[in-house]
Amino acid sequence: MHRSRLVAALIDVPEEHFEQEAEFWSGALGVQQNRDADDPDYADFGEVTPGFQFYVQRVGAPARTHLDIETDDVDAEVARLEALGATRVEPIRSWWVMRDPAGMLFCVVRVQLPEAFERHAREWP
Repeated sequence: MHRSRLVAALIDVPEEHFEQEAEFWSGALGVQQNRDADDPDYADFGEVTPGFQFYVQRVGAPARTHLDIETDDVDAEVARLEALGATRVEPIRSWWVMRDPAGMLFCVVRVQLPEAFERHAREWP
């Protein structure tokens, strides 16, 4: 048994658009962006809706949006999603980048918001 839930939306943008995109979303959402010196490729806007995070991410690809699913068992959640038609793209650190059946990217990550996870995660066999 494991648990999972949708935890975040990320706007992925190329290097040349990162700063402008982060400033745009800061103004659009009315929240301050946070930057981590150890991981400068993310502008973190926190929980824009309780229990749901929003980021702008610098990537080496065309602009796109992707979602993150948090889980207490990454391997089990990846296997569950593969059985539903998703495919693995690549492992990164402790998470997996995957594609849904239509080809959209998403990530399966470890628990990011423990309190919200405990309240809202679904249980899977």
